[in-house]
Amino acid sequence: MSDAHPREPELELPFVAKDSAIPLEKLPWGTLQWLCNDRLSPGTEQTFGISEILPGEKNPLHYHPNCEELLYVLQGTGRHSFDDAMIDLKPGSLIRIPLGVRHNVINTGTDSLRCIIVFSTGERRTVFLE
Repeated sequence: MSDAHPREPELELPFVAKDSAIPLEKLPWGTLQWLCNDRLSPGTEQTFGISEILPGEKNPLHYHPNCEELLYVLQGTGRHSFDDAMIDLKPGSLIRIPLGVRHNVINTGTDSLRCIIVFSTGERRTVFLE
């Protein structure tokens, strides 16, 4: 009989990000702030960020060829395209966008539309259609 035990996986140190320490990507329609992805934490299998879309603006129509996306509304109102459908969003709304679905968000309110965005890979790819 062997005294061998299964090898325990090596523990990884946790990755901790503070939003004040991570720069914003400023875009004509708003901002993106990536708090966790493979670039910030090599080996991670998810991407986590915060999107802010200015009143009356929209992000470009796009799709993700390598991952699905979850979008959760923190503040504001908007309409989310989902291939040919439109879905109204408000605080507390969550939408799942499967891999390859064409989508974007239009801010229909008078305040910034702030959303948490999560992707099923640390190396999110985006194909812009406009």
